[in-house]
Parts: sequence; C-alpha cells; structure tokens
Amino acid sequence: MTNDINTKSNTKSTGDLSVYRGRTVLITGHTGFKGSWLALWLAKLGAKVVGISLDEGNSDGIFQRAALQKKVTHMIGDIRNGEFIKNMVALHQPEIVFHLAAQPLVRESYEQPAATFHTNVLGTVHVLEAIRNSPNVKAAIMITSDKCYKNKGWVWGYREQDELGGHDPYSASKACAEMVIDSYINSFFQQANHQAIASVRAGNVIGGGDWAKDRIVPDCMRALLDGKTISLRNPRATRPWQHVLEPLSGYLLLGSQLWHNRDRIGSWNFGPDLHSIVPVQELVEKIIHSWGTGSWEQVDDTNTKHEAHLLSLDYSKAKFMLQWTPRLTMDQTITMTVDWYKNFHTQDVYALCAKQIDFYSQLQGGNYNDKRS
Repeated sequence: MTNDINTKSNTKSTGDLSVYRGRTVLITGHTGFKGSWLALWLAKLGAKVVGISLDEGNSDGIFQRAALQKKVTHMIGDIRNGEFIKNMVALHQPEIVFHLAAQPLVRESYEQPAATFHTNVLGTVHVLEAIRNSPNVKAAIMITSDKCYKNKGWVWGYREQDELGGHDPYSASKACAEMVIDSYINSFFQQANHQAIASVRAGNVIGGGDWAKDRIVPDCMRALLDGKTISLRNPRATRPWQHVLEPLSGYLLLGSQLWHNRDRIGSWNFGPDLHSIVPVQELVEKIIHSWGTGSWEQVDDTNTKHEAHLLSLDYSKAKFMLQWTPRLTMDQTITMTVDWYKNFHTQDVYALCAKQIDFYSQLQGGNYNDKRS
C-alpha cells in the first residue's frame, strides 16, 4: 500500500474496542469476505473468536490465505439447522455475537429463492433463538443489508426508520430478517437484564479477498489478473461503495457500546459519504487506473434481473450517537483494494490484511487496534 494516503478528517472517533480482549466472540459466516476480515480484526484485538460457516471459503480468500483456522475456533455448520446453532452456542458460551452468515447475492436469489429465504430469514431466527436461550451472550450484532429498504429511487439516503421492502428475493429476505430482529428485540430483549441486540445495514462493500461471482470488484479483478476485458452489464448504475473496513469498524464500535449501554439497541446504518456514491463505470475506471492497465466494455445480458439503479444510506444516527464516520476517500478505497489483489499471491496475507487494518485504525482513532498483536 502506498504511503501517500492522507486522511480526509482530523475528527477522531471515540471508539474503545478493548472490551473484546479476552472475550469469546462468535461470528457466523467467518470464512466469507466480510466475516474473515472481522475474524482477523477481532483476533488482533485479542478476542477468542469462534466461527461457524458452511465451508472454508474460497481457496484464495482471506480465511484460507491468512491461515485463520490457526487463530480462531473453526466450525463447519449450517445456520438453517437450528439445533446445531443452539448446541454450538451452548457449547462455546460466546459473550458477543456477530451474525453475518447469509446467501448474499441478488442474482443467485433469483435462481434459488426458497434457499435464500431459508438461509437469510430462518437462519436469522435460529441465531436469535440460540442467543435468547444463552444468558452468557450480552450483545449481538445482526448484519443485514442496505437492500432491506423499499427502494423508491430517492436521491437522498435512506434512514433507519424508512419503509422496508424488496423487489428481488434477496432484498425481500433482508427486509424480512430486519422484521424478525425487530420482533425479537420487542418480544424477548426489552428487560434491562436481557441481551442487547442491534441490526446493521451497509452499502456495497468492496476490498481485498472478495471472490464472489456477479460482484463488480471480484469480476474486475478476475479479468485484470487474467488479462481480459472487464464486462459491465449496467455501467450507469449508482452504488454507495465503501471499503470493507468502514462498516466493520462501525460494527465493532456498536458492539463495544452495546456491551455497556442498552440504549444502543435497534437498527443502524453504516454507509459511505456522498463522494463514494458513483456509477459502476467510474468505479471500474478508477480500478483500471490503479491497476495500471486494462479496459472495459458494456455487454448485453439476456438474463438481466431487476436491480435498483440508485441506493444510498444516511448514517447520521451513527455519526451523532456513536461518533462514527467513514474515513476513506474513494481513491483510498480503490488503492487499498487493488493493493490487496496485486500482492496476495506473493505476500503473507495475514500481514497484508493486518497492515491495512493498522492503517485504517490510525484514521479512525481511539483503540481500533491493539499494538500488542
């Protein structure tokens, strides 16, 4: 990563993540893109990480490349199996839970709608049931998606109290998951001695280690690594792009505050600034520029499915109540992302990720990093 990346704000977050040191933290979906970054970050903070995933993830993903199975308690299992989840929570007695396991792809949700709802909705129910029956859990962060909002094509960002909905099965499943979470909070987690539960929503997250199909950055990187032209289905579609460390820092901050303050229960947006809401074409051209070579072309997709053309989040609640704001410029986000893909074959991936976490932690301020690890 280059050394000329400058912060865009001198304002410091008040985050103190020392609460994670020595505590048992369960992550569902810990071998996925976001989950593996979170597992690595929590391990650096000194947490005892326990992970549940369907498999070990992509062979070039962070979980395998960074050898995270040596740093976390790794379990293979399916959140659609409620008895398994309940037994694992009872066995490991986590104190904090991050629920990320999901079917995360819009296009796949058209091909497997029932499985998408089963995983994203009933899987969420199973995790919440396990938490409800485990008094050792004190705080839980349930990760959903910005696509849980009923998309009305607004030019302004969606706020936490805005209407939920979903045109495609994936978006609808995330809206349903949000309703499930809200129901559990109101029905089972209202007393002062009960667990503190929150849901979090982020935009289109990018960064090193993502190899999912039909996602723009992995598609770009596969093409660039293979010396091929990048194919774009909808270059004018606008998305709120953010580096993976941005929302994860928000999740970690919220988790630490939930530990101490039940007033933080409820739903939260962790989105990028307006400058990071750009068309796909602009994102891809920045990636090509940072990579140093490459080209793109628009292609007709005979299997085109509905996807929202405009979607952004209003993170004012997190800004004023948590003192959280995104720190990276669009160029910094691209630089860090491309740097990872340029170097993962030749560098130690744990060290590569840790370096980016260290850099980002300095931007956020507070105790976002543990220098002893």
